Amino acid sequence: MLEIENLFVTLGAKPVVRAASMQVHQGELLGLLGPNGAGKSTLLRSILQLIPSSGMVTFEGHAVQTIPLQTRSRKMAYLAQQGPVNWPLSVERLVTLGRVPHLTSWQHLSSIDQKIVQRILHQTDLWHLRNRTVTTLSGGERTRALLGRALAVDAPLLLADEPVAALDPAHQLQIMHLLRQYSESDHAVVVVMHDLTLAARFCHRLALMHNGTVIAVGTARQVLTPEHLAAVYNIDARYGADDDFYVIPWREIRQLASTQ
Repeated sequence: MLEIENLFVTLGAKPVVRAASMQVHQGELLGLLGPNGAGKSTLLRSILQLIPSSGMVTFEGHAVQTIPLQTRSRKMAYLAQQGPVNWPLSVERLVTLGRVPHLTSWQHLSSIDQKIVQRILHQTDLWHLRNRTVTTLSGGERTRALLGRALAVDAPLLLADEPVAALDPAHQLQIMHLLRQYSESDHAVVVVMHDLTLAARFCHRLALMHNGTVIAVGTARQVLTPEHLAAVYNIDARYGADDDFYVIPWREIRQLASTQ
């Protein structure tokens, strides 16, 4: 569905993304990992043509820059990292904005649009908050509301930048389940994450970035190796021994070396 080839992004004379290449397939949840400053958020923004870049980004076989903006807004949904909400909208109204790309000027919501909004309010555990003003929500509640708006677009491709970072453990699991289900219903999702344990459990594949470069793409077993975690994060991890592969960051390598 999405192919990135030899992508470069320079911001303020500083190279931020260098020769990034990867593919995202229909039906998969791809976790985009890497330390702070690795270029993950910049990569998402360049896919959406929000910042200048060189290289090639194709979506459904077409160069993204050639896709009309209105079509792109229906095909590609985006949840920005810690997106601000400056208007005193209700939660339900905010989620409803996700249906706007599908409407013509002054067109009212159809019954199908309303059912989609109601379904997402339930899926994101926002139904009981639907009449609350978004500006009165906690950080985690606001994140779920913004994710609800992105999901309401029902776009074939969803790009989500750290959607679970501000959530409690129960809602982290809920949202990761939801993103995986969304991807498997003929969509594709790219999710920027820092939680390696959640990424290994829920993502079909992972892409690991370091210093602006995509250094590994594959399954959790292929990407979250001791060598990669040491080189990229400077950490030692514990791995699950049962059939369900999992990884738990354990300690810094510097700390490990100093105690030996």
